Amino acid sequence: MNTNYYPNPTYPGIGETGFQATAMGGVASMPSNNTANKSNNMMATTQANNNMLALEQSYIENILRLNRGKLATFYFSFPDSVEWRDKTFTGIIEAAGRDHIIISDPKTGRWYLLLMIYLNYVDFDEKINYSPEYYPQN
Repeated sequence: MNTNYYPNPTYPGIGETGFQATAMGGVASMPSNNTANKSNNMMATTQANNNMLALEQSYIENILRLNRGKLATFYFSFPDSVEWRDKTFTGIIEAAGRDHIIISDPKTGRWYLLLMIYLNYVDFDEKINYSPEYYPQN
């Protein structure tokens, strides 16, 4: 019985090598048995690492994390929906991930998991905490 559910993937169109994300958000090549591919992969990895901004972490999810606990209004557009073409949600920022936001509405007690892909902008009634260099708090 095969218990290896997550083998090293190869992706269509890439040939025998695939790509995986690095911890800093760049792209690194996966190892290959071909010597020419190894050389090309090392050059691509070096270029990707040299082009990355080590300290610049000014992403929406990080800005939202810096403002955790604040009340905000989130404006969303759902292009495929007839009923909810544009919708707003007001709530306290509980958490934010790379592709989602979790807010709680203090008036209704409801919690929402919202997808970033539909987010247009966020409106705050108070000053926004912002730092272009985001360091996660432990």
